[in-house]
Amino acid sequence: MATALITHKGCYDHVTPQGHPEQVARLDAVLGAMDGMDLVRVDAPLAADDDLLRAHPKAHIQTIKAAAPSEGWRSLDADTHMSVGTLEAAYRAAGAVVKAVDLVMAGDVGNAFAAVRPPGHHAERETAMGFCFFGSVAVAAKHALEFHGLKRVAILDFDVHHGNGTQDLVEEDARILFCSSHQMPLFPGTGAAHETGVGNVVNVPLPDGCGSATFRTAWERQVFPRVDAFKPELLLISAGFDAHANDPLAGVLLHEDDFAWITGKLCDLADKHCSGRVVSALEGGYDLEALGRSARAHVDVLKERAR
Repeated sequence: MATALITHKGCYDHVTPQGHPEQVARLDAVLGAMDGMDLVRVDAPLAADDDLLRAHPKAHIQTIKAAAPSEGWRSLDADTHMSVGTLEAAYRAAGAVVKAVDLVMAGDVGNAFAAVRPPGHHAERETAMGFCFFGSVAVAAKHALEFHGLKRVAILDFDVHHGNGTQDLVEEDARILFCSSHQMPLFPGTGAAHETGVGNVVNVPLPDGCGSATFRTAWERQVFPRVDAFKPELLLISAGFDAHANDPLAGVLLHEDDFAWITGKLCDLADKHCSGRVVSALEGGYDLEALGRSARAHVDVLKERAR
């Protein structure tokens, strides 16, 4: 089986102010790292509002649409800005992950990586924040449950920042297991171990400077056993690469081999419980060279493990 790479030129049209870490060049770094790879390349469709409504109320969607500028930028908070092309890019980003689920569930590909921006895991039910507008991975998880009739879906988030938005969108839905490792203290300030939802949320705070050994031990002891016990029918990854040692926004000090390692371990769980079905979506990662190398390491493993 093959690995799908899902992206769209519209994701380049989300333009942030000069100096903003979530920049157009991030997508160039990721896609450039995939040059020459034998992947099934798919254009990301626009998400349907019905898809978004599984996770966000209508009022939130209307607010984002109304905020879209006709020129220049509009700032929703100090970090989260909309340009003329942002609305389409956000719809493409969510649509990419939904499309990835459809491809994997149909057996057209073994697994998939959505190389899209803006990211999504900080977008709460009614709040765009942290560079994010719609909770793309949570939207795709609910699509898998409602459209494809699955009973259990797991979301694994190794971005260095806590996926507060994903947690907000799924913490009352026992059909979805959400596990996140993240540096603490760090933006957005959520993700304490005692935040457990309805027993479906696993938060693993990591200290600044912890490095590979602490990261790997945390996942082996606290996350993998919970995923194994949950027995997901589909595994979704929020693939943020900002825990890399070179990233300017945090200090967990990982390297490319750590991202390859965790991808392989998650593929092991997918092989055991869900016929290898894995859908991954780009979240953070702000050192361009490290981002490209890390994303390539991640997709190399997905490609090797596609079944």
